Amino acid sequence: MSFNKFPKIKVTTDEKCITGWDAVRSLIQMKTAKDSVAVIECYHGVDIDQLLQWSQDVFPNSTIFEASQAFKTEEEIIEKTYSDVTDDRIFGFMTQRTLDDFFDADKINALRNRVNKTSGQSIVIGIGASLVVENPDLLIYADMARWEIQMRMRRKEVSNVGLSNHSDGFETHYKRAYFLDWRVCDHLKKELAEKWDYILDTNDHDHPKMISATMFRQGMEQAVRQPFSVVPFFDPGPWGGQWMREKFDLDPEPDNFAWCFNCVPEENSLLMDFNGVTFETPSINLVFFKTTALLGVEVEAQFGAEFPIRFDFLDTIKGGNLSLQVHPLTEYIREQFGMAYTQDESYYMLDADPEAEVYLGLKDDVEPAAMITDLTKAQFNGHQFDAEKYAAKWPAKKHDHFLIPAGTVHCSGTGCMVLEISATPYIFTFKLWDWGRLGLDGKPRPINISHGEKVIQWDRQTEWTAKNLINNIQLVSAGDGWKEERTGLHELEFIETRRHWQTAKVTHQTEGGVNVLMIIEGEEAVVESPDNSFEPFPINYAEAFIIPANIKSYSIRPTGRSEGKEIGTLKAYVRT
Repeated sequence: MSFNKFPKIKVTTDEKCITGWDAVRSLIQMKTAKDSVAVIECYHGVDIDQLLQWSQDVFPNSTIFEASQAFKTEEEIIEKTYSDVTDDRIFGFMTQRTLDDFFDADKINALRNRVNKTSGQSIVIGIGASLVVENPDLLIYADMARWEIQMRMRRKEVSNVGLSNHSDGFETHYKRAYFLDWRVCDHLKKELAEKWDYILDTNDHDHPKMISATMFRQGMEQAVRQPFSVVPFFDPGPWGGQWMREKFDLDPEPDNFAWCFNCVPEENSLLMDFNGVTFETPSINLVFFKTTALLGVEVEAQFGAEFPIRFDFLDTIKGGNLSLQVHPLTEYIREQFGMAYTQDESYYMLDADPEAEVYLGLKDDVEPAAMITDLTKAQFNGHQFDAEKYAAKWPAKKHDHFLIPAGTVHCSGTGCMVLEISATPYIFTFKLWDWGRLGLDGKPRPINISHGEKVIQWDRQTEWTAKNLINNIQLVSAGDGWKEERTGLHELEFIETRRHWQTAKVTHQTEGGVNVLMIIEGEEAVVESPDNSFEPFPINYAEAFIIPANIKSYSIRPTGRSEGKEIGTLKAYVRT
């Protein structure tokens, strides 16, 4: 089975992508005079020590400054950011701070004076370097995708902003980055977008690539004028299965693959092909810098510069149950964590073993106090929690669709290959019971009963769940060689999903909003423009792809191995 693990957007340009540290050095030398100041602003995760050492080696006659010299002390940063980071193992509060809060006023003024008084060429490097020198002669932005940052966190190669804590555990790094570091870096990135001269791709330590601001803008503009896919990321987990490995020809080394983030623009990368050279940029950049064209006016008005729809895979075939869990209600996530909307979601079954089941909702007449007591005993006293005493369990088969509005107790059981369609705030899962197992790090995974008990909707019991959340499928329309069905989501959720079964071409209208789609049956198809405004876009089974709101109309038809056969597609969009 074909599955494109490295989708690219071909960008038409007369300029060339700069590759390698020697080429980067040559460009800096060419673009800067003897008495000039160059700034290399860095996103969190970029190897600043490498940049500093490289600069000292290749610019021996220049004066190199590190922006972190002007940071507050680590103790001051920890104290100032405590309300955002908190003591909780997993959750913090979405910060409203900026990078200015990390700098000491006296130190930054002293560093500016040193830069201004230095004769000859100066280079200022680091997170916040552009705050030290506000109008440099050359501004390079060193960027990095968040999945690469997380890989470096696991290898203990990364510290959080303003700290020297690279030896801390992954959870500590990730929580601080999610609630604080990435937010302040994003804020500055958006401010710098009209000022930077070049963007540096630092995802590969030894093979950097750099493009001009003009090329970057050309790439962003090209992306929102055509269908595209972001780079899927596969990761193992304590409950992971084997379906994705077998279907997508994945690395045989890991014991399993649990997740695939195949359309999560906040996490994924976007690959742009500049005359045969692949440049990697965080796909969230497209959300930041082409918001209206990508999302549409009404979706942007509702969510701002955030991509609200998430597609990801959860593989438990030959694996284990997910944790029994619940997601926060909108009011709760806003008050407790500073998020504007919550993680409503659904499970669409791409495949399932004959005995596959899903836990969804509660059994009739569940006594809340008894359930919380038993969950607490299981967490603290080593008892086994009897999930089937409290949670309703439903058979799951291929193409079933289970809707999961926030507040609903749920989890996928073993034997399921789930396409999870959800709102984007993906870390806000309150685990209630994890079957007594350990995480891949050998430690118990965090349980969040104290949060969970405050948001569980106790009236979502057997009859209500069956009527409202399981295969609530309605025929919308039909024609020669096709039919369209509404499969959800629930009226409490803002995402709408439509399924098409087709042997012929089907034309779609975006209605001014972003669409996310996937072939859920059949081998391959092609997405085409009725007015030839974009090149035909081939797509394979299980590849998620995005149709920007900028595209008003598009069609999908079976092609290649699926020509003359029935295929199924699933489309998600925001109800407006």
